[in-house]
Amino acid sequence: MSELIDIGMPRLSDSMEEATVQTWLKKPGDRVSRGEPLVEVETDKATVVYESELDGMLEEIVVAEGQTAELGALIARLRPEAGEQPAAAPAATKPADATAGGTNRREDGEVEFREAVRQALDEELERDERVIFFGEDVAVAGGVFAVTTGLHEKYGPKRVFDTPISELALTGAAYGAAITGLRPVVEIMFGDFLALSMDSIINQMTKYWFLTGERYGCPVVIRSVVGAGGRFGAIHSQMPASWLMGITGLKIAAPATSADAKGLLKAAIRDDNPVVFLEHKRLYPLKGGVESEPVPLGRARVAREGTDVTLVSAMKGVHDCLEAADRLATEGVSAEVIDLRTLRPLDLETVMASVVKTNRIAVVEEGPLTGGWAGEVLALVTEEGLGDLDDAWRITTPNSPIPYSPPLEDVFLPGADRITADVLGRR
Repeated sequence: MSELIDIGMPRLSDSMEEATVQTWLKKPGDRVSRGEPLVEVETDKATVVYESELDGMLEEIVVAEGQTAELGALIARLRPEAGEQPAAAPAATKPADATAGGTNRREDGEVEFREAVRQALDEELERDERVIFFGEDVAVAGGVFAVTTGLHEKYGPKRVFDTPISELALTGAAYGAAITGLRPVVEIMFGDFLALSMDSIINQMTKYWFLTGERYGCPVVIRSVVGAGGRFGAIHSQMPASWLMGITGLKIAAPATSADAKGLLKAAIRDDNPVVFLEHKRLYPLKGGVESEPVPLGRARVAREGTDVTLVSAMKGVHDCLEAADRLATEGVSAEVIDLRTLRPLDLETVMASVVKTNRIAVVEEGPLTGGWAGEVLALVTEEGLGDLDDAWRITTPNSPIPYSPPLEDVFLPGADRITADVLGRR
């Protein structure tokens, strides 16, 4: 039988000494999949859900619900499936869904989404000494989702550093750094908190190029974790893309793969004007190949070719569409899947080329029906290609806050089941 893997209480803040297990989402004997929510832990910052690092079975719970343990202390044991190995150091020293920087590679060259982000930051910090990186718990702790481990140790506290908890102060500092010669990357821990930094984004960063007569840019990248599916509740699970779509001068990157996580982030850091870089928390464990070169902003990709219907999405929605396309194929429906990659600028040309071929389009957005970017895509497609359309519709979340309850959250989201049913229902 495979050896048991220790799961330890993670360190998410240099100020933390202990944390409390709030809720175990699995019980001993339950099978868990890599990336599946495992336990809720209450820290000095918030209640955070940790995900399984491996496929296997939860063998033993050591720290019960309501009990507190020191950082690094054993809280549970997992029996991995045959052939599964922990991605980095023993799990008792890190979050269950985390891996130390630079270690979560596979021998076939694939890396996790989170590692692809870290690689992009590492390579751009090394390439250009003007690049700096800061945010809440991104340095010493390596980030709440263990994306930025090792960067503080490698580049030192002048280029990678932690900040107080103030999103407005973070973006204000990034704006000041950018217009005085640096190229800051700032992390807003959860996309929900972008609302606290909107003044700096809307009234300062995105207007600077215009107000200086196109003489100077404002090279800021704002990284932020977004999306539901992790049982984080209504104010840690939102998708703020629709809040940002109407901000002139702002680019919005929304990668779905490891390759694009790395390539788009490198392009964003090299861009001379502000980019919001959205990282869906449910994609962090996904693996894929990566390259060293930037991926240009504003170019979509055809993730799967088809002839009967075009499915357009971004981030996790792309994977939901691909799964739906597999199911639709068994029903005789050939679905083409378009990964937008960036929501602004939007690659209408690639979308229209697909619509001309299929004559039907469904836009899948993890976000409310009203005011979402899916409506913008459909408006543009209608304006440019009404004569090519036989059907067009949106598949989104309801106009309500995101529920915390796992079964309610699953139903709330526009996953593969709903996409498949919608397409088949409109044949």
